Amino acid sequence: MAHSDTEITNPPAAKLGYWTLTAMVVGSMVGAGVFSLPGRFAQETGVAGALISWAIAGTGMLMLAFVFQRLAMRRPDLDAGVYAYAKAGFGEYPGFFSAIGYWASACVGNVTYWVLIMSTAGALVPALGKGDTILAIALSTVGLWGFFLLIKQGVKEAAAINRVVTVAKLVPICVFILLVLFLFDPGVFADNWGGADYAGSLFGQVKGTMLVTVFVFLGIEGASVYSRHAKRREDVGRATVTGFLSVFAIFASVTIVSYGVMPMEQIAELRQPSMAGVLEHAVGTWGMVFVSIGLIVSVLGAYLAWTLMAAEVLFVAAKDKDMPRFLARATKDDVPVPALVMSTALSQLFLVVTYFSEDAFNFALDMTSALTLIPFLLAALFAVKVAFGYGGTVNGALEGAAADAGPPGRGTGGEMTVALLASAYTAFLLFAAGLEFLLVSFIIYAPATVLFAMARREQGRRVFTPGEMVLFAVAIAGAVLGVAALAAGWLTI
Repeated sequence: MAHSDTEITNPPAAKLGYWTLTAMVVGSMVGAGVFSLPGRFAQETGVAGALISWAIAGTGMLMLAFVFQRLAMRRPDLDAGVYAYAKAGFGEYPGFFSAIGYWASACVGNVTYWVLIMSTAGALVPALGKGDTILAIALSTVGLWGFFLLIKQGVKEAAAINRVVTVAKLVPICVFILLVLFLFDPGVFADNWGGADYAGSLFGQVKGTMLVTVFVFLGIEGASVYSRHAKRREDVGRATVTGFLSVFAIFASVTIVSYGVMPMEQIAELRQPSMAGVLEHAVGTWGMVFVSIGLIVSVLGAYLAWTLMAAEVLFVAAKDKDMPRFLARATKDDVPVPALVMSTALSQLFLVVTYFSEDAFNFALDMTSALTLIPFLLAALFAVKVAFGYGGTVNGALEGAAADAGPPGRGTGGEMTVALLASAYTAFLLFAAGLEFLLVSFIIYAPATVLFAMARREQGRRVFTPGEMVLFAVAIAGAVLGVAALAAGWLTI
């Protein structure tokens, strides 16, 4: 049956240029996380541990950036990168897992934005608490659905707003860095060097910061996720690397300079956004107000970018017949409204869950990071397969051919090294996250499989192959164990 002109299945994709794609990457990464960095790092480590953490995270994420850059050229037929790479490398059900994990992480990440906005306003309006009160959740709900209506107006309009907001939100962050550098106290910095007195071994300190660094770098794949909209395919990879390098310099600077202003024990006790507390200590109340305004602009811009990406993953997966067909519908303005509704609804659900959490912001932050790790690991492992000659093409020479239309070429030694390092880094992140968040992730993965089953039924296919059935059984077992652990109090949110 034909759709109306306001709801069609295959609208032409809105085309975005290099700078807009770069703004998508920067806008996705520069959100809530950067404003929480001083406090989150000070809770875990001192200057030495922070430097090591950023060296590990910077190197690992740069490898992932190169992975997304190279895969965009080697497999130009694959859209919505993270999900598509998992499917191409390991099959439909693992690809579905990757899509759901990435989508859910984006939705949970959006919750952190509203929690942080309300926590920031809570410094002036006590009824908002730390973003987890009834009033805060009610106001956040209004914001959630208000942005839904904005994005529904069109992707190009939303992307244009994101480009402007990206520039606007970088200004207060850069001003913070310059002001704190001007007031930098070498003695305080030296006293904060070790951090071993209260945070344990240096390895433990570094391990404790890993989920924080994952969270702030989420969005590195933003241009890859939106690759179907790129005017030129090579812009996807260039935008990814440019965006990453710019943001990495900002994040590391915000963290390190803060150690030169006040003792890390005091930084660790600051309410979020801790960047506001650091600047308030340095220059007075106006510094807190200045950072708070910058945070609200930054967070709203990041929320816009992440909502676009969350809906895009569901939409592309549905077009590839890995999700129910109703999610493949889009308006004449290229807005996948059903996917957008589901994304906003999941964010709404997690927003309610934060009311029952001991620490709403940190729970949502860590959960966002953990949900992304499996999709990132599968993408990195697919890059290994491509580099070693399985599942890719040379120099983007696919030219629209089917993925299996001939033997792929092996990559260079450098490409193999990058893929292996990216895989090792993401595997280490899973270890650093711990069992807790992996089990909670399965609570999302297992019931979401109903969407996979719906898609298979629509196509008249068997729901699971024998191998997929084993993976589904593992997901069910993990979900049951996770629910039991939460009920028994072994795990807490």
